Amino acid sequence: MLDRSVIQGVIDRVRPYLQRDGGDVQLVDITEDNIVKVKLVGACGACPMSTMTLKGGIEAELKKSVPEVKAVVAV
Repeated sequence: MLDRSVIQGVIDRVRPYLQRDGGDVQLVDITEDNIVKVKLVGACGACPMSTMTLKGGIEAELKKSVPEVKAVVAV
């Protein structure tokens, strides 16, 4: 099982980039098979680029910092 505080720390590192554009991200859950569930809020919740933000930004940073992460999904 992934350490929630480590995952939260990585999310906290990418958060300022999202907040700069009026959005944010919240950690919702970490599954037993190492899938991180997040909620995109604010401007990120309705942005047409949210998939790119999720996969190219949040997921990429999490996988780089915590290689055990299999995927990041929005809920």
